[in-house]
Amino acid sequence: MIKQKKVGLSLSGGGYRAAAFHLGTLRKLDELGILSSVDVISTISGGSITGACYSLSKEPFASFDQQMAATLSGKSVIRYVLLSRRSLLGWLLVLLLLASLLYLPFTADAWISVFVLAMVVLLIAFFQYKLFPVSVIIERAYNTFFYKEATLSQLCEQPLLVIGSTNIQTCRQFSFSRVKMDDSSYSYRIPAIKFKHAAFPVARAVMASSCVPFAFAPVGIDRAFFADPADADMVNPQLVDGGVYDNQGIHRLTQKGSYQCDIIIASDAGNKLPFSKSYNNVFVLLIRTMDVFMQRIKNFQMMQHLYFNTRTVNKEIAYLSLGWDLENCIKGFIDNLGAGNITDLVIAAHEIPGEWVQDVKGHREELQQLLEQRVGYAAIAQRALTEDELVVARKVGTNLTKLSVQKVLLLSKHAANLTELQVKLYCPSLLQ
Repeated sequence: MIKQKKVGLSLSGGGYRAAAFHLGTLRKLDELGILSSVDVISTISGGSITGACYSLSKEPFASFDQQMAATLSGKSVIRYVLLSRRSLLGWLLVLLLLASLLYLPFTADAWISVFVLAMVVLLIAFFQYKLFPVSVIIERAYNTFFYKEATLSQLCEQPLLVIGSTNIQTCRQFSFSRVKMDDSSYSYRIPAIKFKHAAFPVARAVMASSCVPFAFAPVGIDRAFFADPADADMVNPQLVDGGVYDNQGIHRLTQKGSYQCDIIIASDAGNKLPFSKSYNNVFVLLIRTMDVFMQRIKNFQMMQHLYFNTRTVNKEIAYLSLGWDLENCIKGFIDNLGAGNITDLVIAAHEIPGEWVQDVKGHREELQQLLEQRVGYAAIAQRALTEDELVVARKVGTNLTKLSVQKVLLLSKHAANLTELQVKLYCPSLLQ
């Protein structure tokens, strides 16, 4: 491998589905001998769950892999939230108020129901996140299940983990790592606003990265974590799901700065199945609207970094996505070759004849055979999921409820197969 090149891995958002999917990506990179050479791992939301666990693990990869899979199939963050004392007290208050609204109209004190109704409206409008501090409870769940009170300073040095969130105060990405916490709009201020990152809880950083808007309260930065406490009076970071800004986690790896990489592998747990639920309440509509924004950002990034790669960053970039079918990946590579989107370095590594590059349409069969042989496609295809298994994997939701052992296995297996194929196709220098 060309070691002077900096290698980056991005792990997308997607709740437990993403956490299980990316486990397969890490597993295959470890099997290929690439994982130990990764310099930066950029994570979002569900990807941050797995990425942070890997960065904190002191065990051999096989032990981490087994333990992570067991946790995803055995521990439910949502169940932890629903059964927490704070949630139960909140629901008890709501039930008491609703019972009062149902009872009072049939009594001599019916007029009091007006005040009770006003109280309910005020609680929802101004104290929803105080009444149901879901973000705080999920942070506790993350600590209990995954991080055991670890801080950013305990993350490993290599690969450097970068946990991404979205700062809705500045409309920029806010990142956490063992070397710094930052938002570019704060970093470029004069004087720059800096943070004390070392003691910041990993669980809180992951909570910020996976903080679904509307459902969870934004995560703030306490005054104690500002390098200059007076800066807390000037800015007020409010952090939500990193997917709002960049759901693939690739932004940090491609932009100029300390996290920029030369070779990039992007693992995306996105789903291609259409949305078939009813839009029967504002919450579903808001979440689906956010999905549209994320999808548009994803499409733009793929156009820039994959389809227009030779005209923009000109790097080895391997994308893989849950929604992609294994048998179409080599066809997609040939299409990209025909469109002029494969770099000269990759073409040379695959020893593709120049006349084939000039006339891709006339040499599709030869290209298919050549590439299948070079990447060992027959062996990969033998491990492919069946159509029924793919349906099961792609129907897994993006929430934080525990998955069945089968679903964890299928998601990670599909990711491992795609990782091997896409890395061999688009990042051949990693295997030299």
